[in-house]
Formats: sequence, structure tokens, C-alpha cells
Amino acid sequence: MIRRRHKREVPLTPESIDGYLEHLRSAGRTEGTLETYRQRLGQLYQALPGDSKSIRRDTLIWWREKLVEDGRSAAGINQYIIVINGYLGYMGARDFQVIDRLEGDDKPVPDLTRNEYLRLLSAARILGREQTYLLVKVFGNSDLPLQELPSLTVEAARAGMIRVAHRCSSEIIRFPNALCQELLDYARRRGIQSGPIFLTRTGNLIARNNVTAAIRQLCVAAQVPEEKGSPRCLRKLHQTTREGIERSVALLVEQAQDRLLEEEQLTVGWDQ
Repeated sequence: MIRRRHKREVPLTPESIDGYLEHLRSAGRTEGTLETYRQRLGQLYQALPGDSKSIRRDTLIWWREKLVEDGRSAAGINQYIIVINGYLGYMGARDFQVIDRLEGDDKPVPDLTRNEYLRLLSAARILGREQTYLLVKVFGNSDLPLQELPSLTVEAARAGMIRVAHRCSSEIIRFPNALCQELLDYARRRGIQSGPIFLTRTGNLIARNNVTAAIRQLCVAAQVPEEKGSPRCLRKLHQTTREGIERSVALLVEQAQDRLLEEEQLTVGWDQ
């Protein structure tokens, strides 16, 4: 058990995660539990900004809010926090822990399929609703939270990214090149030379509830359940799609390494 006092931040590194998991293994935790803990700590590690990964006093609050935006259930989010609280206890930083539990109805965010997403885009094109078409694409192809939509400016589309500030850190959200080009073309046609891209006809920022309402209006024409017409469902689709691609790439790497070892075995294997 690592004991330190008066910490300003707690490091989160692959080595410290391994040390914590080994501590749990020696305490009798099963391999399935250890794998779950590794995945959850790894997700936080990937989400932390910069090269120097560390947990600060407000990090768990920020992380919990991000999980809420990602559409996680209250029960699932509480399990994430329990894992990180355990790590912080192991690191001797109990004062960094979040003790209160998140209350909620635990209603999961519906799963929007890729085919349903494409039907939403097709419906928007047929109906001539270019702004809604782009909103569907933005939330379906990035991690942008709805409340950060005003940050998606002409300048951000040119850069292909925005930096979102949180209480204890910042996060870079990137956008695909093809989407950025569509956003810039749309802004040019609307006469928007700088600043936020998604505006009302009178030049005001589009309200959050109007964003969701506009997407849900497409659901009837697209024959998609209305409860799936929300930025949260679209973001969840983006995340599951990306995770699936990452798993496929990881499998290809493993298969390539296996083939390399098999080829080497034919020339330098012991039996050869």
C-alpha cells in the first residue's frame, strides 16, 4: 500500500495500474474482476489529457459527468467510480475519492444501429434539412457533448478539432475531414465566416432542446424509433463503432504477429 500526504495529483500509469491489479490478485480477486478493473481504469487513462496522466481532486466529478453524457446508466457509472475509488485508496489518496452515489432511473440509452443512422441522414436529405443532416453527422461521428455545440465554430472545422475545458482538465475532440468540409461548405453558403456554425435563422445559437427535437422529427420519415433520435444515442453509436474498429485492428495485429512467429519457427525453430 502506497502512503503519501498532501497530494496535489495522483499518477495513473500502466505500471501503477498493474501494481494495483496485482494487489487485488493477492487479495483473492478473480481474473474476470481484474479484467473489468483494468478496462475501466484504462478508459480513464485514455480520457485523461496530455502525456502526464494524473488524477486531480476534481477528476472523478469530471469523469462521472462525462459518463453521464455518454449515456451510461447511473448504476454503471457508480461501478466505474467504485473501481477508481479503490485505486485511489491503494495510492493513499482517499481524499480524492467520490463517496456519494449517482441517483437515476438507470434507463439505458437505446442502441442506434448503423443502418438506422444512415436512414436518418437519407431522410434529412430528402426533406432538405441540411442543418439537421449535419447535426446527425456531428454527433454520430464525434464525442462532442450537446452542451459544447457552440464550440463547434468555423475555426474549429478548419482545424478539425476543438479543445473542451473541464473543471480539472481539458479534452481534445476531433472531427473527420469529410465532415469538416461539409461543415465549412454549409457555413459558407449561410454566410457564416467565423464563430459557431449551428445558428437559427435569426443568427442566435440553436437551443439544445431544439437540436433533439429536430433529430427526432426525422425519425418518422426514417422509420426509426423516436427514442433513438437524440445526440446521446448518436454519440453512443460513434463510440461503439469506434470500439468495434479498434477490436478488429487489435485482432489483425495479433494475427499478423502469429503469422510472423510461425514463419520464423520454420527457419529457426528448435525442431528445424
